[in-house]
Amino acid sequence: MSASEEYPAFRLGESRFDQRSFYGRLRHFLNVIDPRTLFVSESHLNASVRMLEQFKNGSLPPGVTDAQLWEAQKIKQAIIHPDTGEKIFMPFRMSGYIPFGTPVVVGLLLPNQTLLSTVFWQWLNQSHNACVNYSNRNASQPTSGSKFLQGYLGAVTSAVSIAVGLSVFVQKAERFSPATRLLVQRFIPFPAVASANVCNVVLMRYSELKEGISVLDDQGTVVGTSQVAARHAILETAMTRMVLPMPILVLPPIVMTFLERLPLLQRRPRLVLPVHSLVCLAAFSLALPLAISLFPQQSQIHVSLLEPEIAAATDCKIVTYNKGL
Repeated sequence: MSASEEYPAFRLGESRFDQRSFYGRLRHFLNVIDPRTLFVSESHLNASVRMLEQFKNGSLPPGVTDAQLWEAQKIKQAIIHPDTGEKIFMPFRMSGYIPFGTPVVVGLLLPNQTLLSTVFWQWLNQSHNACVNYSNRNASQPTSGSKFLQGYLGAVTSAVSIAVGLSVFVQKAERFSPATRLLVQRFIPFPAVASANVCNVVLMRYSELKEGISVLDDQGTVVGTSQVAARHAILETAMTRMVLPMPILVLPPIVMTFLERLPLLQRRPRLVLPVHSLVCLAAFSLALPLAISLFPQQSQIHVSLLEPEIAAATDCKIVTYNKGL
């Protein structure tokens, strides 16, 4: 009996949940961003990888359950890049995006920002985003360091320019009352971050548009490299990155505007920053899984939409590609 027959509920390299539905993708990505995987030891990781290899080779020891196989795959996918096979640096894993990104979000949304603090937090945010984008990119084709630097500089420049420009505009707008000016300034990070996120993705992954990305048949075999699939992958990722900061950078200012009027926070202003941090953490925890669940990580595309050489290389009508995160 083969491993697939003995463990019919487990599918190697696939999601435990049906990614054809939004709810299935949401459950899948809640697994992907589970921060508990940040604390997995090296020995536990190696044991998980070894278990999956044994399943693939049909040499699993008796007593292994489907649940153990799914857990092993969850750990491997959270830590190891699917294309390079290398460990992703902890702060740049999707499971580390919320824990390591929340302090940056809090900094972006601090009231009464100076020009210098605006530049600093936008730079730090785009630096973190650039590293996350690069670490979770589709790496089926090599990406040069110069392309990474170009994307990074483009994203930082766009974010800082928009944030500083809007800040200066609001400060000089005479028709705004001080209270209105403070309220508007709280929403400035969103357009700056959203536009810079799109710029970040496009520039960081521009080489994929030139060289294409690998597409796979229903057996997981690479059938060719497609620029059309690369355009779809980058568009889906850019849309995700544009939607992601919306609840993170829009909800907390609205919530804090009401909370700061509470007698408790007015009597104890030192509590404002901790409460602000908790609100940002809650918004981030809600927004990330919802945003990245818009599209499946392993997306499908009809062969007729791809290059003729791809259609000639396979009998499959639909092929898959890794869009990255």
